Amino acid sequence: MTPLFSRSGTGRKGLVTLISGALAAGGLAAAGVATLEPGVASASSHREAPLISGTPQYDNTDLYAFVSPDKPDTTTIVSDYIPFEEPAGGPNFYQFADDAQYDIHIDNNGDAKDDLIFRYTFKTKIKNKNTFLYNTGVVDSLNDPDLNVTQSYDLDLIKLKNGRQQYRTRAASNVPVAPSDVGKASMPDYAKLRSQAIYKTSNGGATFAGQADDPFFADLRVFDLLYGGNLSEVGRDTLKGYNVNTIALQVPNDLIRQSAKRPTVGIYATTQRRNAQGYYSQVSRLGNPLVNEVVNPQKDKDKFNASQPKDDGQFLKNVTNPELPKLIEAIYKIKAPKEPRNDLVSVFLTGVKDLNQEQPYATPSEMLRLNTSIKPTAKPKRLGVLDGDNAGFPNGRRLSDDVIDEALQVVEGELVGSKNDLGDAVDKNDKSFEKYFPYVAEPTAGSRGALAKGTTSGTDVKSQLGDALQPATSSAGGSDNTVLIAGSAASGAAGILLIGTALAWWRRRMQRSY
Repeated sequence: MTPLFSRSGTGRKGLVTLISGALAAGGLAAAGVATLEPGVASASSHREAPLISGTPQYDNTDLYAFVSPDKPDTTTIVSDYIPFEEPAGGPNFYQFADDAQYDIHIDNNGDAKDDLIFRYTFKTKIKNKNTFLYNTGVVDSLNDPDLNVTQSYDLDLIKLKNGRQQYRTRAASNVPVAPSDVGKASMPDYAKLRSQAIYKTSNGGATFAGQADDPFFADLRVFDLLYGGNLSEVGRDTLKGYNVNTIALQVPNDLIRQSAKRPTVGIYATTQRRNAQGYYSQVSRLGNPLVNEVVNPQKDKDKFNASQPKDDGQFLKNVTNPELPKLIEAIYKIKAPKEPRNDLVSVFLTGVKDLNQEQPYATPSEMLRLNTSIKPTAKPKRLGVLDGDNAGFPNGRRLSDDVIDEALQVVEGELVGSKNDLGDAVDKNDKSFEKYFPYVAEPTAGSRGALAKGTTSGTDVKSQLGDALQPATSSAGGSDNTVLIAGSAASGAAGILLIGTALAWWRRRMQRSY
């Protein structure tokens, strides 16, 4: 998708990039339809509300739900946390919070109340507190003693009825978390570490927690007065190179849906944080992407993060009378679709009839809805339902779904007669997704980037001291610590020389007469 209209002629580049950006910054929550061409809305929820932006460990950035492409009798749910993880962000790399409950909620009867909750709780362990290091040597496995900071988690399945807990069962205990990818020297085989973090459950499912590449792709520079005020800042994947912490869960379809005849489920994720009194309170919530970023105004953002789907009627006006199209009209003179925007209500609150509506008389509520009876396609279309691919967004959300472009086309009236082909010129993720669970791409390593000047891969830097630093390889009877020792000696010699020079200068200065 280029930032040009292909169906509506030329001369509309400004509209394409503007709307794409505006949505990327926080697109509309949803879209609806009267036919099987529903609309969409959204993107990701990175730093979407005032309170949660200051506590990234609890911030849910994206939620994905799709029928597993290689196991169509299962559904995979991916929930991401901690936005904009800088890969080289050590020595305190990224961890799930120990004082939080990370929940994935399932509503399978359309009453806007939980029927199932999958709850993840984490525990951190530090082997050696007398070092600043995340790892004290090369890490070959998740139980390697050189992995100094480790995390593990328990997974509980909670069954509810009418919103009240009926029973709880432990689905997995003490499962290791895949660590942050420090770099090739510390973790030369990161794929091996990731594979060790995949835990197979007894019911044929799987679970994973650990660092991953951020699967969301979009140009988020819209915040600079809508792409620089003149559309000069467009077409770059702002999230390229950043990582997130991912929870991925694969479960049998029959476990989460009410029945084969009622296959649609509503899915959303929350984070509860424990306060000083020991009680948990909800601080983050996410269903459809970017609902809380652009649909809700400042006064409602923190309220939405603490709210329950059954109470979403209080946010209805934010959907039927959205702010974003009005801003676009005010700045770029592009007429906003007529209000009330009932075309945006179906996906946002009810699901789309004959596609992914939970029940004919479902209680309006904001969550991601997935029809588990629609089989995955071998060749997914990035525009999902808008391009005739009913296995894609807004029927759930696949990792490769271009929700920005879909939302842009809907927000400017695709479903009410204003046909367009909008896009932000960012059509896919910078990394390819995996073909098997957990599907997300491996994280960008902390050692990424250019090598030191004058060096090539596999060689060591030579200092001005000549051959004092030797290649980091061991020979018979040698030591792998040669480089470290030589480097330390060289540094020590240089430091002594520097100190000696400074002392001599100071003595001469003290002896000087004035």
